[in-house]
Amino acid sequence: MKISDTRIPDVKIVEPRVFEDDRGYFFEAFRESVFRDSGIEEHFVQDNVSRSYKNTIRGLHYQIQNPQAKLVQCLRGTILDVAVDLRQNSPSFGNYVAVKISDVSKRMLFVPKGFAHGFSVLSDEAIVSYKCSDYYNQDGERGVRWDDPQIRVNWDVERPILSDKDRKLPLLSSINEKDLF
Repeated sequence: MKISDTRIPDVKIVEPRVFEDDRGYFFEAFRESVFRDSGIEEHFVQDNVSRSYKNTIRGLHYQIQNPQAKLVQCLRGTILDVAVDLRQNSPSFGNYVAVKISDVSKRMLFVPKGFAHGFSVLSDEAIVSYKCSDYYNQDGERGVRWDDPQIRVNWDVERPILSDKDRKLPLLSSINEKDLF
């Protein structure tokens, strides 16, 4: 397994070693010791799976209480996975990393605590699985609007499909400091 930095070094691209033959393929998607050797010491406690259709945008979500690191994998289709730095004292505050991940590439994205996370669906449909380092906490749930002009994510979709909740998320500039990291 290869784990490499992105332009925000705490966000990592994970590329598993894939073994293919005429039966199909096999790869190890997670091994705690490999992650620990790469400086990632998160303990994952919850797995989530979502199915979405082309042009869907989910996010940008985070939890201020019970913050979660995430290991994101696309089991079917292709997504643009996005992590936005919300750590107030970080030199990359308000910047983001966007990485295409798919069932073909088998790449994964590690999103540390202190980041908002979201993705857009580039294929007809996508099934996304992600490990979380803490449990979902509805009271601590927060978000940043997907089209925030300060962040300027290019989601690479036409006519985005969004939930009502995601449409109503605040702009980064209007989020109270206590609701950031």
